Amino acid sequence: MQKVQGELGYLPEEAISEVACFLRTSKSEVYGVATFYAQFRFTRSGEYTVKVCLGTACYMRGGGQIMEAMEQKLSIKPGETTADFKFNLERVACFGCCALAPIIVVDGTVNGKMTRERAKEVVSAYE
Repeated sequence: MQKVQGELGYLPEEAISEVACFLRTSKSEVYGVATFYAQFRFTRSGEYTVKVCLGTACYMRGGGQIMEAMEQKLSIKPGETTADFKFNLERVACFGCCALAPIIVVDGTVNGKMTRERAKEVVSAYE
């Protein structure tokens, strides 16, 4: 399943069926294993992942407003992917970068001391 996801980026239903056939087991057993591990995805993800910290420090310094700005900019809610598969949006409880609050992380790059406008600019650089 790791190799399949590595190739496709996620595990579509057809891939689950093929893995089950290859392993001579049921689709439900393959799906059961895949859902046990958080690393497996069942929907196509975006090219870039935007994570907004909503931990206490970030929230108190405007993290909720940053999330609203990202929702508006990308026209999606947390947990969703843009229609063009360019971006995923995720909410995170804490990155441990409280001194930089509020932060967003785009594909592993930490961006601190965000404002609504700066957050939009950061994401625009990936378009």
